[in-house]
Amino acid sequence: MNLTIENILLIGSLLLFLSIVVGKTSYKFGVPTLILFLAIGMLAGSDGIGGIRFNDPKMAQFIGIISLNFILFSGGLDTHWPTVKPILREGILLSTLGVLLTAVSLGTFVWYVTDFTIYESMLLGSIVSSTDAAAVFSILRSKSLALKTNLRPTLELESGSNDPMAYVLTIAFLSLVVNQDQSFSAIILLFLQQMIFGGIAGFAFGKLSKLIINKIQLGFEGLYPVLVIALMFITFSATDFVGGNGFLAIYICAVYLGNQDLIHKKTILKMYDGLAWLMQIVLFLTLGLLVFPSEVLPYAGIGMLISLFLIFIARPVGVFLSLIFFKMKLRRRFYISWVGLRGAVPIVFATYPLLAGIDKASIIFNIVFFISVTSVLIQGTTLAIVAKWLKVGLPEKVKVITEMDKFISDMPKTAMKEIEITENCYAVDKKIVDLGFPKNAIIAMIKRNDKFLTPNGSTVIEAKDTLVVLSESIAGINSVNDCLNKS
Repeated sequence: MNLTIENILLIGSLLLFLSIVVGKTSYKFGVPTLILFLAIGMLAGSDGIGGIRFNDPKMAQFIGIISLNFILFSGGLDTHWPTVKPILREGILLSTLGVLLTAVSLGTFVWYVTDFTIYESMLLGSIVSSTDAAAVFSILRSKSLALKTNLRPTLELESGSNDPMAYVLTIAFLSLVVNQDQSFSAIILLFLQQMIFGGIAGFAFGKLSKLIINKIQLGFEGLYPVLVIALMFITFSATDFVGGNGFLAIYICAVYLGNQDLIHKKTILKMYDGLAWLMQIVLFLTLGLLVFPSEVLPYAGIGMLISLFLIFIARPVGVFLSLIFFKMKLRRRFYISWVGLRGAVPIVFATYPLLAGIDKASIIFNIVFFISVTSVLIQGTTLAIVAKWLKVGLPEKVKVITEMDKFISDMPKTAMKEIEITENCYAVDKKIVDLGFPKNAIIAMIKRNDKFLTPNGSTVIEAKDTLVVLSESIAGINSVNDCLNKS
């Protein structure tokens, strides 16, 4: 069956519906949704019962880049800075040095056991050097397992921020494969340019995006998520245009925005949560359609050998050497090593050699696909078991509630006060979002001219308003008074 304009919506919607329904089994059996979505795509493909002919790496790569934009941006928005800040150094080293060490050690092994050149081997190692956060935490939630101390934010930060490093390494070694006479110093300059420009652009666009979101006057609440989508793509494409890493830029931009006061922030977060799931399903289905199982099976032997080396040698080497200067219990290091789940990102990166037309591109793609699938099956289905075995997990019923959990949940407040706004008050004629309101307090409602209003971030405080403020403590009420009456 060929995909046409007439049937693509029908086929796409049916596959999407089937993926959502079948995906529910992942929570029951602990099977990552990644495998299910890929399996549905493969069954619908040329070698499956669906017989859909899809062999367009360029289109798959385009869909992959769009999807990764949403997935990384959503992950950044959900990153709680106060939780991540204590383990920032560990997370950054894992997502940079850890990825580099993993790529180099695996590339060396591939060079030793195959007929690949050293650059082709390093290219393969680079492609599979990053981890997948979505699959990891979907399994942890399905097993009702929480992690002790700062393990969860460490894994979240690493998983959300290590794709840019893997992308830079992939592009660097691909250029060396294509241009054998290129100097290695040029690759180092490319790496520095990508990471530095990407970091600066991400923070700059984050500041600019906050200003635009809070200052622009849109007539409908539903337009604000659309505005954020436009800002996300501008951040990615503009950063890529100047030679920076677009993936790093959108992640940093999203982390910044996620920890700021924004108009209609809850609406934006909920929309991105749904879009991230949609993009994961679309991405996995597309990659499943792109893969021909009959072409993957001949490389099962070498693929399994490389996958086992990655899981038991390369990933632990990257983790242990990256964290060598930090005080951390050995079992926590082992668990971080085990959470080296490979997902859809390596498969997307594996389309770059296909489009570059290098000799072993199809072999690399099939091996990478096999590595991703086996990694999910071996590590993904045992994350909860290993967490309990290493004693780093807690049952959900005794999970410690984080500050972010308190902030986003509907927990009852213990202090309430009505605050009257005088004409000389600092807050008069200012939007709530611009006041820097305390995180541990909310304005439940505003009484204005004998009417009660439900406020949001864009609501402007007026003189003679009466604010009904709820807080978790008296100290929170005092912070509100300080916020409303700045000098």
